[in-house]
Amino acid sequence: MNKSNKKVMVGMSGGIDSSVTAYMLQKEGFIVEGVYLKLHNRTDGYHENNLGFIKDVAKFLNIKYHVLDLTDKFEEEVYDYFVDSYLEGTTPNPCVKCNRQIKFGAMLDFAKEHNASYLATGHYAKTDGKFIYAADDDTKDQSYFLSQVDKEALPYMMFPLSTYKKEDIIKLGAKLDVAYKKITEKNESQEICFVETVYTDVVKRHANIDIPGKVLDEKGNIVGEHKGYMHYTIGKRRGFTVHGAQEPHFVTKLNPKDNTIIVGKKQALEVNHVKVENLNMFIEQKEFDCTVKLRYRSVSIPCKVTIEDNKAKIALKEPAFGVAAGQLAVFYEDDKVLGSAWIKSSS
Repeated sequence: MNKSNKKVMVGMSGGIDSSVTAYMLQKEGFIVEGVYLKLHNRTDGYHENNLGFIKDVAKFLNIKYHVLDLTDKFEEEVYDYFVDSYLEGTTPNPCVKCNRQIKFGAMLDFAKEHNASYLATGHYAKTDGKFIYAADDDTKDQSYFLSQVDKEALPYMMFPLSTYKKEDIIKLGAKLDVAYKKITEKNESQEICFVETVYTDVVKRHANIDIPGKVLDEKGNIVGEHKGYMHYTIGKRRGFTVHGAQEPHFVTKLNPKDNTIIVGKKQALEVNHVKVENLNMFIEQKEFDCTVKLRYRSVSIPCKVTIEDNKAKIALKEPAFGVAAGQLAVFYEDDKVLGSAWIKSSS
């Protein structure tokens, strides 16, 4: 590849990962430009601080950078989905939606419009243009969050940090000279960029979430009280009362219609079968064995997947605990992502 003729657009957040990504690609001989995504209207100096860091890095590298305002699209595709999910009693994953619709959707379109051959980001993951793979550093791996990206985008994606550990990136960042001190002082990116403190503060802007309700056991008996169903996710064990309980109880189900939550002992969270929908697959097989992650930080569980239309049934070969509707099931073969789907229900 003649890198001197290849332009790469780098998604830059102002943090060390994306800054080092731009630096590494420039060192490799690519023509590098940066793009910053304005996705929301936070009023705490969030964008101003980020753009200050990016300006310093761009000046040091002598590269051009763009500011792409996707506020409206982000609100429609990610923010509204986030709020609606909590109102419906499901657990959203906004970073997955953002990666598909925004970063490797609208931002990739922007990169192509500016004649870039590739779009690079500071994600810790790998791609060969056909599949996504887990990064070498499993403590930073973000393949889970990228598993819903359209397969048509894969040939244009680059992840230069895929073989590095975080400590390696910090050392490389030192080569950015005057910009280094600022980007290393910048806090790690928040998992949910538009949430300034806790998710309930966001939902409170759109609904009264502090309406007390009844806690039910698995038979439908009233056993306690809670402070509003939107304060809870599947598997949560605090913030509600269970009268006379001698053992910890966990949330097993949310009922938005009547503002009740169902709780049970830990064994009530055990799941052996999962139904999923809205698949995004990188393989053609309709029935296969693999491992599955049912949450980002969960362990991979051996399973059998059977796909019909745009839905699938997952038969787990080991039980999982606390599986939440609205989260993502990601299918792996070793470190290769085979595809993913949204969790509809479990049993």
